[in-house]
Amino acid sequence: MEKICWANTENFEDADFVIVGIPDETQSHALRKGTAEAPLKIRQISNIRDSYDRNGDISLGRPYRGTEKKVHDLGDIARNQIKNTFEKISLSSKIPISIGGDHSITREIITSILKPDETISLVYFDAHPDFISSHKNYYGSVITDILSHIEIESSVQIGIRTPEEEELENIKKHNFHVITPFDIHKHGIMKITNSVIDKLGTNVYVSFDMDCIDPSFAPGVSVPVPLGLNSIDCVYMLQRIAEKGIIGMDIMEVCPSYDIKYRTSHLASRIISEVIFSSGKNHND
Repeated sequence: MEKICWANTENFEDADFVIVGIPDETQSHALRKGTAEAPLKIRQISNIRDSYDRNGDISLGRPYRGTEKKVHDLGDIARNQIKNTFEKISLSSKIPISIGGDHSITREIITSILKPDETISLVYFDAHPDFISSHKNYYGSVITDILSHIEIESSVQIGIRTPEEEELENIKKHNFHVITPFDIHKHGIMKITNSVIDKLGTNVYVSFDMDCIDPSFAPGVSVPVPLGLNSIDCVYMLQRIAEKGIIGMDIMEVCPSYDIKYRTSHLASRIISEVIFSSGKNHND
């Protein structure tokens, strides 16, 4: 299997970060199909566009700032392997970066890496709140399904712009903090990011649906929505969050069959690299 270009160790035990592909979209209701293809395509594009071959010598087009970490690509797993795989990663004190697949996978990852009484500070990037409660265990009910694991007062949703009425009621009922693209436009990325950093607790998990980004930057997603975030703002926020420290991240809903010249897959690869290189490293603002 082709590894993501950021992988630099074959030894799981040596790794700081573990890449896991989960090519499954069985709990998606999207009209666009194909997110199961994303782990393979993101890896392929990372090796084509983020690395350079000069007479057999491979050089990475790495992030401008930050330090290289040890990264192991575990390959792809099936949905029914999530629990055992992520329990192993968690017990080894490594940071998983998961590539889906549909967003319902996040539920199974989080419940696998946490003890029953543990909670997380969740940073949930998405165009949709995924806060449906009238239906469960699918890509539109992720927040409902993991609510008992979320420390609401230290969590945030970012990029929301197309909530259903039921979701608005749930956001209000649980007092879940939401940042819209209009909030960032109004207050500025620096102020918004500082407020997010100040809000977060210690157990920070980032779930990143690529449809949080405007389709002009990321057209290849399963449920595109106009009026989204720009890619620089997203990456800046992710850099700052990674500096603070995360216990895991997933990147979901890339849909290669609807992409334009692999722009979304390439952006996903760059996002992964920025998170890895920024982790635990203080940058100058």
